[in-house]
Amino acid sequence: MTKTAIITGGGRGIGRGCAHELARQGCDIVLADLIPDDLANTKAEIEQIGRRCWTYEADVADFARAHDVVADVIATTGGIDVLVNNAGASNTNGIAEITEASFDRTIDINLKGAFNWTHAVVPGMLAREAGRIVMMSSLNAYTGGVTSAVSRFAYTTAKAGLLGMTRALAKELSPHIYVNAICPGVIETERSNDMIRARKDELVRGISLGRTGTPADVAQLVAFLALSEPCFITGQDIAVDGFQWVT
Repeated sequence: MTKTAIITGGGRGIGRGCAHELARQGCDIVLADLIPDDLANTKAEIEQIGRRCWTYEADVADFARAHDVVADVIATTGGIDVLVNNAGASNTNGIAEITEASFDRTIDINLKGAFNWTHAVVPGMLAREAGRIVMMSSLNAYTGGVTSAVSRFAYTTAKAGLLGMTRALAKELSPHIYVNAICPGVIETERSNDMIRARKDELVRGISLGRTGTPADVAQLVAFLALSEPCFITGQDIAVDGFQWVT
């Protein structure tokens, strides 16, 4: 039976890479994002792979919108097998510069957004007694924000919160729903490319594998956690960073 996967922030970057890999492994894809052109482009690419794809303009911080989209997807496809909570937003402000509104928005997108979409999909997954949820955290959750990071403490706070959410939900939702987190390191995406180009030699010297990562590197692990059978992995956070040892 064909599985259906929802990917938030799926229009570009790591989300787009995850959409490609899950489609190549036989999933139909649902993309939620704020940028219509990105949604349209990635949808066309997924359909070229030969899978069905639905797109929704959605702010992940909007609780009601998450539930409306999930209800529509279930009505269309019959159920949701995989949720990839990938959507995120950077914030370069330090504690002395950030405003309350800016901090709240960063938490709303990076942490509450994962709650919103998980809250929406869990009832259906429990009813079917099956489901996989993957949280996209960050290496920053371990380090507190390396010097190469495009974001500072608010982003790190949210990404660390995802690790707690992952462990709590893995306990609560077992044995039917598996919940894991991924912590990418320096990954080449539209959001990070300018920073990477400016410091690439320095960054690569601090990565044991001698290169920066790509969305495909992350997507391979997402697909494994989302689709592998049998699976004895839940409640875990896994770094995809080429072993970045210099901060």
